[in-house]
Amino acid sequence: MKEDCKLWIPLTTFVFIITMVVTEKRIPTTLEGPFEPVTRRFDPSLRRGSDDLPMDDPRLKKNVTSNFPEQIALAVSSPTSMWVSWVTGDAQVGSNATELDPSSVASEVWYGKESGKYAKVAKGASTVYSQLYPFEGLLNYTSGIIHHVRLKGLKPKTKYYYKCGDSSIPAMSEEHVFETSPMPSPNSYPRRIAVIGDLGLTSNSTTTIDHLIQNDPSMILMVGDLSYANQYRTTGGKGAACFSCAFPDAPIRESYQPRWDGWGRYMETLTSRLPMMVIEGNHEIEPQVAGITFKSYLTRFAVPSAESGSKSNLYYSFDAGGVHFIMLGAYVDYNSTGAQFSWLKKDLLRVDRTVTPWLVAAWHPPWYNSYSSHYQEFECMRQEMESILYQYGVDIVFSGHVHAYERMNRVYNYTLDPCGPVYITVGDGGNIEKVDVDFADDPGKCPSAGDNTPEFGGLCHLNFSSGPAKGQFCWNKQPEWSAYRESSFGHGILEVVNSTYALWAWHRNQDIYKEESHGDQIYIVRQPELCSTVSKPSLLHSPPSLLPSLSLSAACCHHHSQLMFSFFSPVIGVLCLFVTFSLMGN
Repeated sequence: MKEDCKLWIPLTTFVFIITMVVTEKRIPTTLEGPFEPVTRRFDPSLRRGSDDLPMDDPRLKKNVTSNFPEQIALAVSSPTSMWVSWVTGDAQVGSNATELDPSSVASEVWYGKESGKYAKVAKGASTVYSQLYPFEGLLNYTSGIIHHVRLKGLKPKTKYYYKCGDSSIPAMSEEHVFETSPMPSPNSYPRRIAVIGDLGLTSNSTTTIDHLIQNDPSMILMVGDLSYANQYRTTGGKGAACFSCAFPDAPIRESYQPRWDGWGRYMETLTSRLPMMVIEGNHEIEPQVAGITFKSYLTRFAVPSAESGSKSNLYYSFDAGGVHFIMLGAYVDYNSTGAQFSWLKKDLLRVDRTVTPWLVAAWHPPWYNSYSSHYQEFECMRQEMESILYQYGVDIVFSGHVHAYERMNRVYNYTLDPCGPVYITVGDGGNIEKVDVDFADDPGKCPSAGDNTPEFGGLCHLNFSSGPAKGQFCWNKQPEWSAYRESSFGHGILEVVNSTYALWAWHRNQDIYKEESHGDQIYIVRQPELCSTVSKPSLLHSPPSLLPSLSLSAACCHHHSQLMFSFFSPVIGVLCLFVTFSLMGN
């Protein structure tokens, strides 16, 4: 490997020095923070939102006959196992809808390492669910048969070809292909991780997905609010940007469950070849008879809850190469005395930062948010959980909920802190509720203390006890912990380079056809030598003076050469090369 690097660097050095000198392109790093807050306001030449795609849109319509698989989706189980899920049969809507028999169609996956040659067959389980409403005039729903099969004994970083369905009918899908994640290791990472929140099914959602496909991710993090089926009456018709405004007489927050089927078909092009890791949002609550909630979400999506020691599909964790992901539930008990917190503590204790240096968390509603929408809404959750995530050195936190983009400076307890996580809000997937444009620090836009009541948990709104906003509920300018915010639809790409550097890029939708489509871009840099955590990475054993150079040396072997030059000016970049050569020779 070292010899490869020695050969590789001279071949690329001249080209990239010239590129840097001429273009002066440079990507900032969090080492330069905290940054002065920047706001880019909504472009008034754009529309704030768009209507949902109709159910007869070709991307939402059912295109297979009854027993053939559709809505095929993958999810990581472990580096050596993968969940494959799909739906067969016809869903029903009506007052007398009757459930299908799950045992009437088998759950099989044929798979192998060569196209058309399936050396193994795995079998799994199937189920159905119903969404029932005990109110006159509301229609019930019962799903098609939902299948989940776990493929075990897979090789990491290996391509597999597969078909799913029931071979006895026969009713098997077309061939699809996926690649497994790398094994947990400080030297191996997923190629690109797409991060989306609050997607929905609008034309803006379509632009988001088209843009994401161009960026060629290897995995998707979906941070809640998926189909927005609950923007509809049970009878279907036209969805509303505001359900309570459009349907004030509705006896319950209704949903039109066929929108879930449409969303599964809409996403299949991606989810049949890339694992999609989901966490629930408020639009997945979907209350029905007897106080039942989350029925569609819990039935449709396979997640590695049991594999990670969780007893609930509403929170779980998984590894992908040198990254440990923690997916937390904001709409289930998050108190420090509850089951989720107990599981979280055990999960964090198990993390070995010498194997998975990066610790990334995700949940739906943001703790740090300077928009008026959902301002301090989940302050109770922050007060319960922030300290343990800080104690264990979480590096990045992704959330949605707010329909806009915002990246924070490193922060802990509303105080700038070089060891705090980088919080990022990406609730700008394109849903029917439109983009958020008002900031809590704008004149007249600070919510009242009684606004933004969460759909789960208590109300813990507080006035700031220190800093420029001391004694106030809202700042009178963009908060110092808010580094960059913009009211636009888009998605993010996380590209982990090595054990200390990761490139984060947020791509706004309106830039889809531009060569440089990122609206915000930064290298997030871990500093294990500075920030003492419970689980210390092996880099702590390296001499501190060598840590930056070691990181760069690893970068050139494990990533594209552009990384090295983005850290420094061209002159320092040249000096860095000599340091790297020297280290490689020792």
